Amino acid sequence: MILGMTAQTHIPDHINHAGVWPALLTPLSADLSINIDSFAAHAKALLAAGCTGVTPFGTTGEGPSFTVTERLAAVDGLIARGVPANRILVSTSCAALPDVIALTRHATGIGAHGCLMLPPFFLKNVPEQGVIDAYRLVIDQVPNVRMVLYHLPQIAYVHLTQQVIDTLVVQYPNTFIGIKDSSGNTDGSLSFAKHSNGMQVWVGNEPDLRTMAAVGSAGAVSGVANVMPKLLQRMTSKFDKTGYDKQDAATDLVRVKAFIDILNSFNMTAAFKGIMAIKNNDAGWRRVRPPLVSLSEPELERLEGMMKIFALDPAHD
Repeated sequence: MILGMTAQTHIPDHINHAGVWPALLTPLSADLSINIDSFAAHAKALLAAGCTGVTPFGTTGEGPSFTVTERLAAVDGLIARGVPANRILVSTSCAALPDVIALTRHATGIGAHGCLMLPPFFLKNVPEQGVIDAYRLVIDQVPNVRMVLYHLPQIAYVHLTQQVIDTLVVQYPNTFIGIKDSSGNTDGSLSFAKHSNGMQVWVGNEPDLRTMAAVGSAGAVSGVANVMPKLLQRMTSKFDKTGYDKQDAATDLVRVKAFIDILNSFNMTAAFKGIMAIKNNDAGWRRVRPPLVSLSEPELERLEGMMKIFALDPAHD
């Protein structure tokens, strides 16, 4: 058990950490700058579809491809266009800690729901103490931050171990509001949930959502939620929710697995954006920042054919 950690201490009643937080896709203009109007429109549509909030500049949102200045302006742009600050969980992950601090300080200052932070990446095989020191440096500079720990070892090559989490929570008992575990390791996610004693554990692997809901983790920071927000809300609902029976859950699981299989047939971010282009009849949604590459016309046609077979239903999903 994480020492000193209780649901009452770490999850204030007035803050709703549960629910679906789409890992927001980032639409681009022709010059590959962020199209903030489309960005805000997409965020507001997801909130209107029932999502608790949105998470800009995570992995699905191409976060590392944007500068600090761009990310600050885009978050401010969301708020200026009507996205409530307290419904934004800002990914502040960067390789350089001063950049993390700048983004985290800004998010906290505008009243964002919280910050999602990877341990600094690029440098490999760093010791546990180095990971702890990195989080300490940010929290000490932004003492009022509410933070979700982000575990993505297959990309970051840096692990959040239970020892790292325990050490941080003991020192900062009012800082951490959740863990996003995108490792894809079901046993590891369940272990995080077992030892979190009330802190939400959100998984990036959507097929695990019902498994996690069964142990009380009613939420997700999800890329799939960009396209299928209602399905994700069903999958993250309380496990005993009336009307969501085993057959409903089994059908949704089949659909989300089929959808992920389609994404995995392409570059995932490019495929997400291709789907948005198809759904919105807006070719501009296809744009990605290098080093990613937009889907070619033949790829887009193949994707559209696969989606028709999949029978995506925006009213239902």
